[in-house]
Amino acid sequence: MTSITDPNMSVRFTGAMEEIHNKQLKTYGEIMDTTTELCQSHRQFVKSALDMCLKKCKDDEMLFETIQTFKIDLEQKNSSLKEKQHDISEVISEIQQKEMQKDEIIQKIEKLKEEQAKRKESNKDRLRNLQKARLVFQDHLGMEIRTILGKTQLVKGEKLQFVFRNINPSDQESAYVVTLGIKEDGAYQIVSSDPVLECLPALESRLQETNNLPAFLANVRKEFISQARS
Repeated sequence: MTSITDPNMSVRFTGAMEEIHNKQLKTYGEIMDTTTELCQSHRQFVKSALDMCLKKCKDDEMLFETIQTFKIDLEQKNSSLKEKQHDISEVISEIQQKEMQKDEIIQKIEKLKEEQAKRKESNKDRLRNLQKARLVFQDHLGMEIRTILGKTQLVKGEKLQFVFRNINPSDQESAYVVTLGIKEDGAYQIVSSDPVLECLPALESRLQETNNLPAFLANVRKEFISQARS
């Protein structure tokens, strides 16, 4: 029977612990990469939706102006027909040109409708992928990502809330939360943490310098664990 004081047994035990630790670090790194890709995809989705809305509004305004111009021009030509019969052929030709323009506008509208349908289906895929990613976080690290809408004057718009669990050994289900806002330029801004971390300003400064969200989340989790065990 091998003694616990046997040096070989100590080496084997240390090697096994290091292997387990390395596997955990690898899993954590993969999850953090997924977090970065998810956040980038989300920001791209928000920007794409905004651009689409702005373009649609502009196209609608141009369409309305074109129709109004066409209507006024058509009324003027009808009046001119009554006064000058010899201009009938020219006016008819112009009307035909306007009809061609109208057909082109209708085709553009149909194309916009098709593009909107494709974007809607793509958005559904993104939502399904987001749900899958959340399940991965919950299974591996006990971390949950929530998207909430900010209503305060300090931070308006969309916010991401990261909920950590498995932090406190005496209460594995206890939630430790850090909330990030997303500025108009896409940069992250720390809104709050619960419980409060004294080093949060320093972590925020580092996040804004590097834009490395996985590293930020790793440091936050480390600080929560340190605070829970102190």
